[in-house]
Amino acid sequence: MVYAKQQQLDVAVREATCPACGCYVAVPFLTKNWQPLATIAWPESAEVARTMPRLPNDFVCCIDCGHIYNMAFDYATVPYSDKPNLMFNRGALWSSFIRHVQETMLVYLPANPVVVEIGHGDGSFLAALAEAHPTGRFIGFDPNGAVAGHHLAEFRAEYFDPITHLPELRPDLIISRHVLEHLTNPLGFLQRLSFISALIGRPTLTYFEVPCVDRVFDTLRTVDFYYEHNSHFTTRSFTRMLERCPARIVEIGHGYDGEVVYGFMELVSTPEQMETTWAAQRYFSATRESRQTIIRQLDNLHASGRSVAIWGGTGKSAAFLLRYQCDAERFPLVVDSDIVKVGTFVPGTGQEIRFRDWLITHPVDVVIIPPQWRARDIIAEMRREQISIGAILIEHNGQLVDFFAEEHPY
Repeated sequence: MVYAKQQQLDVAVREATCPACGCYVAVPFLTKNWQPLATIAWPESAEVARTMPRLPNDFVCCIDCGHIYNMAFDYATVPYSDKPNLMFNRGALWSSFIRHVQETMLVYLPANPVVVEIGHGDGSFLAALAEAHPTGRFIGFDPNGAVAGHHLAEFRAEYFDPITHLPELRPDLIISRHVLEHLTNPLGFLQRLSFISALIGRPTLTYFEVPCVDRVFDTLRTVDFYYEHNSHFTTRSFTRMLERCPARIVEIGHGYDGEVVYGFMELVSTPEQMETTWAAQRYFSATRESRQTIIRQLDNLHASGRSVAIWGGTGKSAAFLLRYQCDAERFPLVVDSDIVKVGTFVPGTGQEIRFRDWLITHPVDVVIIPPQWRARDIIAEMRREQISIGAILIEHNGQLVDFFAEEHPY
């Protein structure tokens, strides 16, 4: 029992964000090593091959979903634009799997579909669909694709951008085959895709396909793990990733003797996400307008010649001073009841912070209290210390209001 506990303590816990489920804890999976690019470098001589730059492989395993990923991966070091990463497999089993997937897709398509493939590669998969369903529109996106001889589909040499291309094309089906394992954040990409689909109000069927590494745990094979493949999906991690998206999973299956896992899912919105989105948008719009309102109020207050003190010089008060352009020339007086802050300066605007008792001998016409929820305590403190109280202003509902004369919840 003591030995078992010691084994548990010896586990090297790594802090990294899982690309599939978002969990922050992982454990080592494969001994760290340095290797050159394995699939897209194509060295032209033995000397070039031997002197290729070595990149770090530091594969860890997510403790939550079992996803395996290289936490040292840097997408910028992989020159896809120079050598596209094309799949090459003409085996009978692979061809049979591809035909099965295409036949399944055709069943789901309406009479005049719009089909988008993200990462079309050589274009053959999309072209075969277009040939089988000639009344549709088929568009492929791949900045590094190698397309030749396909005339029934459109191919764009660019990245697919959900916020641009989903509203433009409004696809019935989105296909992505052997792309997610190359991305730094596949979960983020799927969630963004799902969210934009919800915003345009169009439930969209999607198909995602990735290599499956379920077998590595039992067979101890290591050839799957090289730099260009950042992510290695197990059935569990692939399923967990799809479940983290607002979507209805239609089917999850395997192909090519279990070496591939795929999923059909329909992107749908959730009421909670939409409510949060519109609430945030309302807040964004309202505070953009209220910023100008409060800036004008402060301009007018300064122009009136009334003396002003701002209570608090750090935290929320400092944020207020910066947001509403309370510069040190027009609003030089900042006070605080925390003696530790006295003699320091407001971050960003530069007013020296004075002790609150300065107001005893230098009374002002107006005190602005940025942290509204503390206003009652601060007013009580002012009365206790016999600080003259003129007008007290706080921010509420997009403007500065008089604490004593106007309505507010504080």
